[in-house]
This record gives sequence, structure tokens and C-alpha cells, in this order.
Amino acid sequence: MTTEQIIGLTLALLIMMVGIIGTLVPGIPGAGLVLIASIAHRLYFGPHGASNWILAGLVLLTGLCFVVEYLSEILGARKLGATWRGVVGAITGGLVGLFFSIPGILLGPFIGATLFELAGGRKIKPAAKAGAGATLGLLVGAVGKISICVAMVILFTVNVIFRSGT
Repeated sequence: MTTEQIIGLTLALLIMMVGIIGTLVPGIPGAGLVLIASIAHRLYFGPHGASNWILAGLVLLTGLCFVVEYLSEILGARKLGATWRGVVGAITGGLVGLFFSIPGILLGPFIGATLFELAGGRKIKPAAKAGAGATLGLLVGAVGKISICVAMVILFTVNVIFRSGT
């Protein structure tokens, strides 16, 4: 591996780490950023970048990441009785919670979902249960997205190192 290839791989991996962090922070396109870094690396390094098969796999995994995010939020919320208000509240609470560090990130979805359910006319116990479901769905989705993004980074890295001739 040449110095240029090492620097290129390092830069791609740094961008991918931002993508992994982006799976938790709204506004940063998590899996999409991992995919973009992979494609940019391939465009610059050609045959020493990830193979076409790996890039196709990364595109599929990026799509899977979006499906996991959507389904986990909906199913988690629905499993414990949340309405669409609870899901919207969980997302809103998560966004507001970003401004309050870790406690806000963890409590925001629950508080948001519960408040939105209460605003929709539900009693406190079912609203809190729906809030817990929406929050659980968000957390499961986050774990799923992080897992997929880490798998994408590993797949890319192993393939690039293998194709670089070392």
C-alpha cells in the first residue's frame, strides 16, 4: 500500500466515522455518508478502491439502514400502543433532546411521544406506555443503524486492503 493509498483510506475512514456518529444525530446522513465516502474513494483510487460488488452491497446496506430506521420506529411505537402522534412526538422530542446532551437524547423521545399522545386526548398511563414504545423503537433503530454502518465500514476496509495488494 502506498502512502497516498494509506492517506486516502484514512480520510475515507474518518468520514465514515462521522457517518456512524450521524446515525445518532439527525441532520448527518449516517449510512449515506459511509456510502459517499466509499464511492469517492473508489472514484479517486480506481482499481485500488472497493470493488463494484462491494459498492453494490454498500448501496443495499444503505437502503436496509433506512428500512430498519423506519420499521423500528413504527413497530416499536405500535407494539406498545402509540398512535401517529406518539411517533411524531418521539421524533420531535429526540430533536429537541439534542440540545440537552445525553439525558435529553435519552428522555426526549419518551417525553415528546407522551406529550403528543396526551395532546391527542389519551390518558396518562396509555400515553406513557406509547411513549416507552416509541422510545424503544428509536433505540432499537439506532442500534440497528449503527450495526449496519459498522458492517459497511468493515466490508469496505477489508476489501480495499485486500485489493491494494497487501
